[in-house]
Order: sequence, then C-alpha cells, then structure tokens
Amino acid sequence: MKKPEILAPAGDFICLEAAIEAGADAVYFGLGAFNMRARSGVNFSRDDLPEISWRCRGRGKKPYLTLNSIVFEDELAEVEKLVSYAKPYVDAFIVADWAVVEICRRYGVEFHISTQMSCSNSQAAKFLREQGASRVVLARECSLAEVKRIAAVSGLEIEAFVHGAQCVALSGRCLMSHDVFGCSANRGECRQPCRRRFLVKAVDLYEDAAGKPVHESDTAFLVEPHTVLSAKDLCSLGFVDKLMDAGIASFKIEGRARNADYVRSVVGAYRRAVDAVADGSYTPQLVAELTAEVSKVFHREFSNGLYYGRPGADQFTDSEDSLAASVKRHVGVVADYFLKAGIVQVKVQDHAVRPGDELQIHGRTTGVVELVAGELRRDDDILEVAEKGNWFTMKAPRCRVGDKVFFVEKRNRKGGCGR
Repeated sequence: MKKPEILAPAGDFICLEAAIEAGADAVYFGLGAFNMRARSGVNFSRDDLPEISWRCRGRGKKPYLTLNSIVFEDELAEVEKLVSYAKPYVDAFIVADWAVVEICRRYGVEFHISTQMSCSNSQAAKFLREQGASRVVLARECSLAEVKRIAAVSGLEIEAFVHGAQCVALSGRCLMSHDVFGCSANRGECRQPCRRRFLVKAVDLYEDAAGKPVHESDTAFLVEPHTVLSAKDLCSLGFVDKLMDAGIASFKIEGRARNADYVRSVVGAYRRAVDAVADGSYTPQLVAELTAEVSKVFHREFSNGLYYGRPGADQFTDSEDSLAASVKRHVGVVADYFLKAGIVQVKVQDHAVRPGDELQIHGRTTGVVELVAGELRRDDDILEVAEKGNWFTMKAPRCRVGDKVFFVEKRNRKGGCGR
C-alpha cells in the first residue's frame, strides 16, 4: 500500500519547522492575500518565499501556496503578479477561482483544486483534470465510499482532510461572517460567528379587556446546546488504514491558525499512523495512544467528520472551548544559549518556573522543543523557583536567542488546570 503524503499547515516559520521535524512530506501556506486564512499572524510575506522554499526543498519537502479565495475584477493583475513571482519557489498552487486556474495554465505551473470548489463526484474531477489540474481536494461532504470511487476513476491525485476544524457551511462557503461582521469567509476573513453562543428572543404580548395590545416584553433564552452551529473537529486516526485503502494521495491537516505545538503533535501522530499501516503495526492500542497525544493540544470534541454519513446532530459540539488535556502559559524568552555546555539562559517575563516543570521552547529555527526543567541556577545559586523579572539557566536541547519559552499546564478531570 502506497503511503500518502502528509500535508501540514504552516502559519509561520515556527509551525513550518515543527511540521518538517514531525515528519510532514509537504506544507501549505499563504502570503497574506487571496487565501482562506487572510488575517494577519497566520501568513508569510513574499520576501519569505526563498527561505520557505530552501527550508522545504532542502529537506525533500514540498511547499504549496494557497490562492484559494474568490478573486474580484480589480485584483486579477495582482494575482497574476503573485503567481509569476512565486512560480520558482513552490511546487504547486492551491486554487478555487477559475481565473486563477487560467493564470496557472498560462504560466505553466502545477495547480491543485481547493475544497472551496466543492468537487464531490468523479465527473467533476475528470473535467478539472482536463483543465490541467493535477490534484483535487475533495469536498468535505464526501463519504469514504465516495472518496474511494472518485480516486479509482478520476485520473487525478485525491487530497482529503483528515484532521482539524470543520465548518458548518458547504465546503466552507459561508456568508454568515460577512453578514454579521462585514468580513467574508470566502475571502479568508471569517470571524467564526458559528462558534458563538446563541440566544432566542420570545415576545410576550399583553392585551387589555378589549383585546388591544398594551404592553410588549422581550425575554431572552439561551439555546441549549448553546453552540448549535459549531461543528466538532475531525479526527481520522481510528481509520487511517481505510483512508489509505481508498487511494487518497495526500492527507491534509487543517490548522494554519493554530500554533506550532498543535502542528507538531498532529503531524507526528499521523506520521506514526501512516507508517504503522504500511509496516503492519497499526493497532487499536496505537490509535488510542496517538489520539491521547493529539488530545493534549487545542481541539473541540472529536468526530469522524462526514466520512461515514451526511451531517446530523452528532456533528455539532456543546462547547466552544478547547478540550485539550493541557494548556501553555508564557514563561519568557531565551536570552542566551551556551552551545558547548548545552545550557540555556531564560529571562522570566510571566509564569514562574520550578524544577520538574514541563516546558516547551518555540522558535523560528528551533521549531518546538519539549523538556522537563532540571536544576535551575542563577550564577552559583540553585533556585527552588525562578520568578517573573529574574533569569535562570538550565540544561536544554539546542535553541536560539529570542525563542519563546512556555510552561505546560495539565488540565484536571473537571477541565480546570493545576500544576
């Protein structure tokens, strides 16, 4: 059985490094405009393209650029400039607008059809192949059986989402955010009103003896479950073998707006699952272990998505909060690293640190490093606690000045947190 590509999200260089280190075969990213995560903080700049390409291709990984939002008339020239500039640095463009398809064809660049096009049958996939597409990201509404049939007859590589947030709208095409906030989801600006609590108002009308209205009273009721439009997260770890058997060429992980810890954990879990199916060691015990691993990072309640049926009430979660088994608290930054000694100096800006604490170090080049704090020192003093405003040194794997340090706080069974 051929191993599928593991395609990871990258919203910044820390996530990019985390994805590569965790075993991703390819990464997808945006450049600020014309993609489905257009808001700041989860995009690179055009000036970053050479470094992205060097980091990926230098380690045998493929970089894919997302250009999958709708495009308006006065933006066509800018999109064409972007395709022309990015062409040497990426292996493919992920597109959803027919104008962008035409531009990619003209420039002779490989392009993949985004899930935003809602391709959900083999005839549509064949047509897209005739237009020059080399891959299609199927609509999330496709069942596992449908995916298998499309992969068998379409003549295209099939990419499918295997993990992460799901949208209440058809393949993510929604007008709710635009209507409520003036921020279009189809332009990558979604404010996620579907994840919020909903109230319903009841109007009580009082009448006099003659039946004429004399008083009106508004009463608000909280809808239960209060997040009626908030879909559960997808987790496919329990049926990775069936996804591979279906002929899916690329396992896509959602999460360009999530942090590097999420990327590292989820990519690492699917890397292990895919490898285990290939070598015959994929077992229920491994699935349980990997599910526990991805449960440590931000997630809503897990589901099988729509692979085993169309939408129903069981696809929605009662909580908009993360169900992660742990949360991260910002400690401070790496002030220095002594390479020969393997010692890091940390400036504590927020959360205090004690020996035995679980820590993570995140950095643009470092990626994500996990460690348990050992002996803490300040010059010749051994510290019981390193408080805010001070610094300390300890043994640590390779990291860099400016990297961020986090304390990993475990949640208790009631959802609270404790040391």
